[in-house]
Amino acid sequence: MIKFFKNFRKDDSGAVTVDWVVLTAAVAVLAGVVYTSIQDGASDLTEGTGNFLSDLDPSAEEAPTT
Repeated sequence: MIKFFKNFRKDDSGAVTVDWVVLTAAVAVLAGVVYTSIQDGASDLTEGTGNFLSDLDPSAEEAPTT
């Protein structure tokens, strides 16, 4: 049994697979974080643009200054 554990510890086949799984998980988490921050910023920008456009009076002769 001890020989089995020593051989198991020395065996490195599959180690690259573990590295790829960890790397892929890290990239997926990072993509989720970036998407969330971009989504929040885009929502704020869209809301601000909508508010600005709703305040415009199309019949006015001059455009309002901001």
